[in-house]
Amino acid sequence: MSNDKMKEYWSKNISKVLTLLGIWFLVSYVFGILLVDTLNTIPLGGFKLGFWFAQQGSIYTFVALIWIYVRQMNKLDEEYGVNE
Repeated sequence: MSNDKMKEYWSKNISKVLTLLGIWFLVSYVFGILLVDTLNTIPLGGFKLGFWFAQQGSIYTFVALIWIYVRQMNKLDEEYGVNE
Protein backbone atom coordinates (compact mmCIF):
# COMPACT_ATOMS: atom_id res chain seq x y z
CA MET A 1 0.00 0.00 0.00
CA SER A 2 1.32 3.44 -0.92
CA ASN A 3 2.13 6.03 1.71
CA ASP A 4 -0.81 8.23 0.63
CA LYS A 5 -3.23 5.30 0.96
CA MET A 6 -1.84 4.49 4.41
CA LYS A 7 -2.39 8.08 5.55
CA GLU A 8 -5.93 8.05 4.14
CA TYR A 9 -6.66 4.73 5.88
CA TRP A 10 -5.29 6.03 9.18
CA SER A 11 -7.24 9.27 8.86
CA LYS A 12 -10.50 7.37 8.35
CA ASN A 13 -9.66 5.09 11.28
CA ILE A 14 -9.02 8.02 13.62
CA SER A 15 -12.19 9.74 12.43
CA LYS A 16 -14.24 6.65 13.33
CA VAL A 17 -12.55 6.34 16.71
CA LEU A 18 -13.15 10.00 17.60
CA THR A 19 -16.79 9.80 16.54
CA LEU A 20 -17.42 6.70 18.65
CA LEU A 21 -15.55 8.18 21.62
CA GLY A 22 -17.71 11.29 21.33
CA ILE A 23 -20.85 9.16 21.51
CA TRP A 24 -19.44 7.24 24.48
CA PHE A 25 -18.59 10.52 26.25
CA LEU A 26 -22.06 11.89 25.59
CA VAL A 27 -23.82 8.83 26.98
CA SER A 28 -21.56 8.08 29.95
CA TYR A 29 -20.54 11.55 31.13
CA VAL A 30 -23.18 13.97 29.88
CA PHE A 31 -26.25 11.74 30.25
CA GLY A 32 -24.97 9.75 33.23
CA ILE A 33 -23.57 12.65 35.28
CA LEU A 34 -24.39 16.14 34.02
CA LEU A 35 -27.99 15.61 32.91
CA VAL A 36 -28.93 12.95 35.46
CA ASP A 37 -31.39 15.18 37.35
CA THR A 38 -33.16 16.21 34.16
CA LEU A 39 -33.31 12.65 32.84
CA ASN A 40 -34.58 11.34 36.17
CA THR A 41 -37.94 12.96 35.41
CA ILE A 42 -38.45 10.37 32.63
CA PRO A 43 -39.36 6.82 33.74
CA LEU A 44 -37.94 3.81 31.89
CA GLY A 45 -39.19 0.39 32.91
CA GLY A 46 -39.87 1.47 36.48
CA PHE A 47 -36.52 3.24 36.85
CA LYS A 48 -35.51 6.83 36.35
CA LEU A 49 -33.82 7.39 32.99
CA GLY A 50 -30.84 9.20 34.52
CA PHE A 51 -30.22 6.29 36.88
CA TRP A 52 -30.51 3.86 33.97
CA PHE A 53 -27.92 5.77 31.91
CA ALA A 54 -25.55 5.94 34.87
CA GLN A 55 -25.87 2.26 35.76
CA GLN A 56 -26.78 0.32 32.61
CA GLY A 57 -27.05 2.57 29.59
CA SER A 58 -23.39 3.52 29.43
CA ILE A 59 -22.34 -0.14 29.62
CA TYR A 60 -24.78 -1.21 26.89
CA THR A 61 -23.70 1.72 24.75
CA PHE A 62 -20.03 0.87 25.22
CA VAL A 63 -20.59 -2.75 24.13
CA ALA A 64 -22.63 -1.56 21.13
CA LEU A 65 -19.88 0.89 20.17
CA ILE A 66 -17.29 -1.91 20.23
CA TRP A 67 -19.50 -3.96 17.91
CA ILE A 68 -20.02 -0.97 15.59
CA TYR A 69 -16.27 -0.24 15.52
CA VAL A 70 -15.43 -3.83 14.60
CA ARG A 71 -17.94 -3.84 11.75
CA GLN A 72 -16.77 -0.46 10.42
CA MET A 73 -13.11 -1.43 10.62
CA ASN A 74 -13.72 -4.72 8.84
CA LYS A 75 -15.33 -2.78 5.99
CA LEU A 76 -12.48 -0.26 5.97
CA ASP A 77 -9.89 -3.04 5.97
CA GLU A 78 -11.57 -4.68 2.98
CA GLU A 79 -11.74 -1.34 1.18
CA TYR A 80 -7.99 -0.83 1.54
CA GLY A 81 -7.02 -4.47 1.11
CA VAL A 82 -5.52 -4.94 4.56
CA ASN A 83 -8.06 -7.44 5.89
CA GLU A 84 -6.90 -10.72 7.34
